[in-house]
Amino acid sequence: MAGAGGPAFDDARRVEMAGAFQEGGEHYDRVRPGYPPESLEWLSGGRPSGGADPGDALDVGAGTGKYTQLLVARGWRVTAVDPSADMLEQLRRKLPEVATLPGTAEDTGLASGSVDLAVAAQAWHWCDPVAASTELARVLRPGGTLGLVWNQLDVSVPWVHRLARIMHAGDVHKPDFRPHVGSGFRGLASHETRWEQVVTPEELLELVKSRSYYLKAGAATRATVLGNLRWYLFEHLGHVPGEELALPYFCQTWRAHT
Repeated sequence: MAGAGGPAFDDARRVEMAGAFQEGGEHYDRVRPGYPPESLEWLSGGRPSGGADPGDALDVGAGTGKYTQLLVARGWRVTAVDPSADMLEQLRRKLPEVATLPGTAEDTGLASGSVDLAVAAQAWHWCDPVAASTELARVLRPGGTLGLVWNQLDVSVPWVHRLARIMHAGDVHKPDFRPHVGSGFRGLASHETRWEQVVTPEELLELVKSRSYYLKAGAATRATVLGNLRWYLFEHLGHVPGEELALPYFCQTWRAHT
């Protein structure tokens, strides 16, 4: 599957790049953005918080729990699954009420028909879409919902477009992007949310260190990326240390049903 609109990964390359996130959970949790609440509101059909019990949710590829936090806040009973013990440890520290399991979208370890909602946020491009679709269709109850979510830098903004290129941000979709889901799902539809995160230049320098390209690169390549980013932020754009910047994001949420 294409790396969210970037060059296509074969299975071996996909597994190799995904392996970059086995460690570094504390840093990832500190520098990566969360998700806009509108994503889950649309995904769950606009059900108001504080109302009826929304049900059981699976957050697969949950990482440190960025999307899990939204699910918990809206009353879902959540099981978080991720192949990284380090990432799950960060999640448990923040959300001790969430059940956690080591696993993948292709092998969750959950019982058949045990959840109403299965979400993969910033994770589907690391999965085998056919095997993952089969597994998630198995664990979902009839009429259950699959949610695929991506936060992306909003490259429609010119300065952010160049920033994404310098950072080698591979999670920027092409305009015709449509995720591959298996035949067990119907009615694939999408929702878009534009939002902003307040960051400093120093935080952007840390953000690039959480990207798979940087994590898998050698020392020379890492130094080049950081040098280019420093030049762009401080010399070309003229920002100063500690300055607060509004970093535009584009959140794309996809929904399908069993």
